[in-house]
Amino acid sequence: MELKNKVALVTGGGTGIGRATSCALAERGATVIVNYSRSQTDAEETVHSINLKGGRAIALQADVSQDKEVRGMIETIVQQFGTVDLLVNNASITRHIPMDDLEMATEEVWDDLFAVNVKGMFYCARAVAPYMKNNHQGAIVNLGSIAGQTGLGSSLPYAVSKAAVHGLTKSLARALAPDIRVNCIVPGAVSTRWWAGREDQMNRLAPHLLLQRISTPEDIASMVCSALEQEAMTGQIITVDSGQTL
Repeated sequence: MELKNKVALVTGGGTGIGRATSCALAERGATVIVNYSRSQTDAEETVHSINLKGGRAIALQADVSQDKEVRGMIETIVQQFGTVDLLVNNASITRHIPMDDLEMATEEVWDDLFAVNVKGMFYCARAVAPYMKNNHQGAIVNLGSIAGQTGLGSSLPYAVSKAAVHGLTKSLARALAPDIRVNCIVPGAVSTRWWAGREDQMNRLAPHLLLQRISTPEDIASMVCSALEQEAMTGQIITVDSGQTL
């Protein structure tokens, strides 16, 4: 699929992988809607950067864990741009909890992580699906994590939520075919603010990876764009981790 002149929504699009993906889509000629929940300043800075370079972008606030807010956001996009062609389900949250501390994995933590990381992605996909089907084409990319493959991550609920994202990808691919393709990009360690305060740990990890480097947000964004473009692929879980899981 040619990304030029397509309307693309990137959830959590103002920071990290979301920001890099928003910029990459704009560079390819897409109109980008940079969604944010609380990071308004970051989202507006991303939009300003895109527009300054001749791209086209706007920032829209919505909490993806709230179906009503998601539907309202999509209605606003359609009113302004006519449709939604591409969706990048990037918005995610985590809690840093030792894997063996089961008591800290409270009901509230489980509910919060699944509300954003899993239900939020479903709500966004459901809201854009009618417009993509009406166009007889559309593409969705979910952001997973190697935590969902290995079971090891920032917390046990986070790892389980990302495993659910991988499963959601396959189920949505079946539910939305043949008009809409749904794939999942699965990053390993990426140099983002999630490592804030733990940079030494990240730097110690790098030499032990096969490629001896930590992925950048731009690395992941490039693969997201490739998955959006590839018309012969759906339901795939694609790992981008510098060999971390081998």
